[in-house]
Amino acid sequence: MKKVLVAMSGGVDSSVAAQLTKDMGYDCIGVTMRLFDNEDAGLCSDKTCCSLDDSEDARLVCNKIGMKHYVLDFRGDFHRCVIDRFVNSYEVGETPNPCIDCNRYLKFESLYERGKLLGYDYIVTGHYATIEEKDGRLLLKKSADESKDQSYVLYNLSQEQLAHTMFPLGKMTKAETRKIAEKHSFINAEKHDSQDICFVPDGDYASAIKRFTGKEYEPGDFVDTDGNVLGKHKGIIKYTIGQRKGLGLALPEPMYVLEKDVKNNKVVLGKNADLFKDELDACEFNWIAYDTPPEKLKVKARVRYSQKEQPATVYPIGRDCIHLVFDEPQRAITPGQAVVLYDGDVVVGGGTIK
Repeated sequence: MKKVLVAMSGGVDSSVAAQLTKDMGYDCIGVTMRLFDNEDAGLCSDKTCCSLDDSEDARLVCNKIGMKHYVLDFRGDFHRCVIDRFVNSYEVGETPNPCIDCNRYLKFESLYERGKLLGYDYIVTGHYATIEEKDGRLLLKKSADESKDQSYVLYNLSQEQLAHTMFPLGKMTKAETRKIAEKHSFINAEKHDSQDICFVPDGDYASAIKRFTGKEYEPGDFVDTDGNVLGKHKGIIKYTIGQRKGLGLALPEPMYVLEKDVKNNKVVLGKNADLFKDELDACEFNWIAYDTPPEKLKVKARVRYSQKEQPATVYPIGRDCIHLVFDEPQRAITPGQAVVLYDGDVVVGGGTIK
């Protein structure tokens, strides 16, 4: 009998994934990763995942299913691979996506390697995505419920990881998932989805960064595209590309953050039209659909999780970088965010915008 390690966040999705895996006849255990202490986040919130309360919910679900449940301590890995990268990204003027790093380094690296060491054949998670094999290659594809599709945050998966991963919810809708949870009277059947970054539950990224680093970030100048000073900003980590609200300036027309000049501690403002660009470069690129990609390829691309895919042409640069040209200019392409490429419902690959 194949042995399966189910990543249990305490939410309804991973709970139902555990039930479905157990029903398929696998030898299962549930594992909750301890990623941080609630105090590290500055406060407690029920809008995030991975809290100590979530661990108790996962344990209760496992008891009901008849699975053993364990809590594994990955706080060191999480701080190094997620929080430190989050902080560094903001300090160099980027806007990171820590959920992608958590999937890459924690769920499908640290947890996967721990499971392999303990003799488990598969990792199971509650992600909404699917895995299919075609012509001897494993493909990551969108879920049946496109409104819940999470393929965007999974683009880093390797062929080896795909071969040892299962997504039981991939062909289901969220409504179907909740019905199964209700049928089994899971304690979290009505639990809402996590929305905030787990270690920044109040959404105040700048305060979290100050708490983690113990540093203050110096004020500097807001400038326009000609270098004219428009006012003072409150620390460069407080701003993101495309931001208009919260600048604290009285200006004759709406102005938006176009660029963060970290070297000179300046935030460049401009008009909304200035935010549109038709090309980008990305590195740390992971090709899923190809071992050796073609010299150029027509794709559809997303530069943020919630964006509708846009037609583009990708030009590989070496093994792990790309140049991407959109058919139409896109608004607020942001360094540090992920660009993910699709061919229909297949994830071609993804990387970090530079």
